Amino acid sequence: MNEVEYHLFMIGIDPTYTNWIFHGEGENWSVNASDSDEDGINYSENYVGDMDEMIDDIRAGLFMDNAGREHGTTSEPSMNEGAPKYFEQLLEDARHPLYPSCQKFSKFSFIVKLLHIKTIGGWTIKSFNMVLQFLKAAFPEIEIPNSYHEARQLERALGFSYVKIDACPNDCMLFWKDNVDKEACSKCMESRWVSTRWKKGKIPQKILRYFPLIPRLQRLFMPKNITKSMKWHKEERVVDHSTLRHPADSKMWRQFDKDHGEFASDARNVRLGLASDGFNPFNNMSRPYSIWPMILVPYNLPPWLCMKDSYLILSMLIPSPKAPGNDIDVYLQPLVSELKVLWDVGVDTYHASKSEHFRLHAALLWTINDFFAYANLSGWSTKGKMACSLCNEDTDSMWLKHGRKHCYIGHRRFLLASHSWRKKKVAFNGKEDHDGPPPELMGHDLLQQLL
Repeated sequence: MNEVEYHLFMIGIDPTYTNWIFHGEGENWSVNASDSDEDGINYSENYVGDMDEMIDDIRAGLFMDNAGREHGTTSEPSMNEGAPKYFEQLLEDARHPLYPSCQKFSKFSFIVKLLHIKTIGGWTIKSFNMVLQFLKAAFPEIEIPNSYHEARQLERALGFSYVKIDACPNDCMLFWKDNVDKEACSKCMESRWVSTRWKKGKIPQKILRYFPLIPRLQRLFMPKNITKSMKWHKEERVVDHSTLRHPADSKMWRQFDKDHGEFASDARNVRLGLASDGFNPFNNMSRPYSIWPMILVPYNLPPWLCMKDSYLILSMLIPSPKAPGNDIDVYLQPLVSELKVLWDVGVDTYHASKSEHFRLHAALLWTINDFFAYANLSGWSTKGKMACSLCNEDTDSMWLKHGRKHCYIGHRRFLLASHSWRKKKVAFNGKEDHDGPPPELMGHDLLQQLL
């Protein structure tokens, strides 16, 4: 470190060095007309044209008319059939200038950018409302919303909404699908509603906020600059299995392609990872509360994009004073339902760069979590005598009498049969180990255990 510091002070940085954002440097951001922000949006005269082009792509993806279906692979009804009633208002705002003589921003493009600045700058809702009121007072001719709530109405037309699903306060069931009209839990008989005498209306005791997955995957193929990146893993990646640069270089990815050739034949089919863990949103550890977000990672994208927060897909928020534990599968039902549709049937999706429709499929490859969340998601306890979900019932464990805990010692069975350590006694548990590795369990084996 001293040598590096000396070189920086005495020699300086190489003048030919080009900013490389992928190992820590921040990106420049400016609101000037000639500069780009950190998401690459340029405030040139083409900005409004780009917004219009984006709306045209969204329109094609939402309405999926018969002319567009001719390019697709199916004639079944689309998941997006029926245009949102807010879309007409969005079109009107996109065609309406911010003020009569404005040629650079429409009402829609100005509000979208203002919402973007709020997100990047970390503004509060109160400060955003104050800016809106200040702009309206300073420039009475501009037509902008009166509040953050009105500005967010744009998201309804763009499809960025979520579904509220009532849940049993004891995590027994969701009041969803066939159970949507029930007033109490079928298992514990706990009431669905908060008992309040002084308030009118029914207030659910617990609410799951679910963000539908299918429309969000479809929107990855609407911006033309992203559609090309969605095929990067197959068309642009340097194939070198000796170096792990991307999950596509892994043995599991290659085995999945081999087992499911039809899925792998179309590079646009999405491969996902599911990340989850609990956290306390109140920044106060003395107040016990654990909320669990479920985040999906699209691994079709190159490594410098797939882990950026812009492309991470929030699937659901599981609220609770405590962690859902093994009952987390109750909350995963809506996501599992959509994943089954995406795997078995697929959905009609508009491909913006080719101006055609195709049948989109998706697969969940793995989960990303610590060991404690791993126990909840897998349904297998990671504590006690059989703590390894891979070894399953064949976990080799031993109880320490004085330590009063289990230890796991059967690692020699994974060695070659002729390995010298198999005969060593003193260095291990006082016994030779000539057992073979536990059998590899398949999906049907695990399902049989659950029956």
